[in-house]
Order: sequence, then structure tokens, then C-alpha cells
Amino acid sequence: MRKRELFVKRGDLLRNILGDGLVTAKGESWFRQRRLVQPVFHQKRIANYAKVMVDYTESLLETWQDGEIRDIHGDMSSLTLDIVVKTIFNIDFNNTEAKTIGYALSESLDWIERRRKEIPVIGKLFSFRGNLRFQKAMQDMDETIYKVIHQRRQDRDSGDLLSMLIQAEDEADGSSMNDKQLRDEVATLMIAGHETTANTLAWTWMLLSEYPQVQYKLLAELEEVLNVRSPSIEDIPRLRYTEMVIKEAMRLYPPVPMIPRKAVADTEIDGYSIPAGCVLIMSQWVMHRHPRYFSEPLTFIPERWRDNFEKTLPRGIYFPFGDGPRICVGKSFALMEAVLLLATIAQKFQIKLVPDFEITPQVAVALRPRNGIKVLVTKR
Repeated sequence: MRKRELFVKRGDLLRNILGDGLVTAKGESWFRQRRLVQPVFHQKRIANYAKVMVDYTESLLETWQDGEIRDIHGDMSSLTLDIVVKTIFNIDFNNTEAKTIGYALSESLDWIERRRKEIPVIGKLFSFRGNLRFQKAMQDMDETIYKVIHQRRQDRDSGDLLSMLIQAEDEADGSSMNDKQLRDEVATLMIAGHETTANTLAWTWMLLSEYPQVQYKLLAELEEVLNVRSPSIEDIPRLRYTEMVIKEAMRLYPPVPMIPRKAVADTEIDGYSIPAGCVLIMSQWVMHRHPRYFSEPLTFIPERWRDNFEKTLPRGIYFPFGDGPRICVGKSFALMEAVLLLATIAQKFQIKLVPDFEITPQVAVALRPRNGIKVLVTKR
């Protein structure tokens, strides 16, 4: 088995997992991939996955016991991974291929976290074994992904995102993605499609436990709109407060807390000279908590998002999915998933933080709780 080349510069770490997917691609390569991927996430197409999201959530809840303590971050991570594997590949997580992919994603995120915390030179002496484990996991994942890609090329359409990516054609020249490009986009969708949503939901449960009055209003909306039944895609326009809860959670705990960008030419911003090659950091964590734009900025107030409040904000103040041409292509998919999962779980279980459990935010690929979030789950 050929040894993978490792990109060890901190800015290149994601390339070891994502290759040249949308997150890491640059220039014309990125522009072409964006043209090909964008139509796959059209609202009408992703609506077909709403039932998958709800069904998988209800399956998870069947394993919960009344009065038990769980790591809600771990549960949300497993759930969103199950969903992303199903929607991309149309395979269930108990499938051998899905387990291989799941293990590789978990190992890759842990590897990035370890590399970012390494002490230069000294760290290399202790990272050899971890690198080998990471390389083996990624090679297994690549073999699995390429195997499914080859199978999908033989199928007409399996109704999954991979099938849509295979069929996507560039309007400019009629070309489509080769296997390597498909592999990189699939890896990107898997990381973006489960890690960020899982973290958003975990932070949301923490905040709801800390603000019971918000949880009460959320339950009132769910009772009015759903009346005990499972949510569906048709309910989302009426689940306004549920969506506001998610938006406010992403304000306080943005899925990605900062975005680096490198200047491609000498420029000037508000009187500051920016030389070509300079890396600028745009921080959602800082801007989302800025008192100039948000009253009581450290308080969880979903109501602030009423009356199209977001549209009154200057550009670049609230950007949980990024901004500009590189705004997250899966934004609609992620919002739909977060709202449906929150609604499905909240109407069946009350979730309270375990007292005195220390919750520490940690920046890896996304903003995650370092040691999880322990909660007590109680049936309603």
C-alpha cells in the first residue's frame, strides 16, 4: 500500500483529509468545483433528506433510557455522521464501509488536534506512531470511497449526493468530476456535514439547559406546530422560534470560530497596508459577541432574531457559515438538519447539564467541547 504524503504545515493540515475539496481548493480549481457542486444543494434536492434526518434521530432516541447520563456531544456527533453517510452514499452506518469511514473521520480529527498542539521539533519525536495510525485510517477510507464511487458510476442514480455529484456537469465545457475530485468533495462534505452540525447542536443543548425559559418557549412552539407528531420538511417555515434558537446558539458558539484568508495582492483596508501573502483572520467568535451590534452580547436571547434582525446587520458581523463567494455550500442542508434534529429530540426528552461538569470550548477543525458535554436525559 503506497504511503500517503503528509502536509505538516499547520495551514495545510486539512489537505491531508480533504485533498482539494471546496474548503481547501484555490483559484480556478475552486471556482470550477463550486460550479459543479452548487446545484447539488438546491433546496428542492436537499428536501428529500428531511425524512432520513428525522428517522435516524428517532432511532437514536430509542436507545436512550429515562434518567440516564449521556455525553450529548458524542450522541450528536454519532447521529450527524450516520445521517451524512446515508445522504452521501445511501448506506447505513452499521454497514462495514460506513464504519470504516466513520473511524477514519474520527481519527483524522484527533490527528489534526494533536498536530496543532505539538511543540515543534520535540513533537515530531512523539507523533510518528500517530501519523502511521492516521495514514492507515485515511488509506482505508480512500479505498472505501473509491469503491463506492466505482459502484455509483455503474448505477443510474441511487438518489444520494454522490450520485448527483457524479452526474454534475460544468456548464462552461460539459466536463464532470474525475474520481479524485469526487473523493475530495465527498471527504469535504463528510467533515463539514457532521462535525459542524454536531457541535452546533451540542452547544444548543448546553444553552437550553442554562436558559430554561428559552426551553419553555421552544416546547410551546413544538406543541403548537407538531402536537406530538414527528416534524417534517413542511413544518420548518412554522418552526420560527426553533430556528431562532439555532441561530442564537451559532452566534455564541459559531461552528467555525475563525476563518484565515491570504491576501493575493498588496491592498489597503481602512488605512492599514496589507502586503501580498499576509494572512488575515476573520473571527466569528469576536464579531458575534460585539456589543456594538448585539445588546447583552453574552446572553442567550433567541428573540433577537425576530423581524429580520439579521438583515439589519452590516455584512461581516454575523457569518456562522462564512461569507462571500466561499460561503458554505451546504448552509441550507445544515440549517434544515439542525432544526429537524432539535425539534425531534426536544419534544421527547428534557436535557439538563450534569452539575459541576466542566465544559471547555476547543478549536480543532470546528469549535467543539474538549471533554464532551455530560447531561441527564429525562423522558417528557
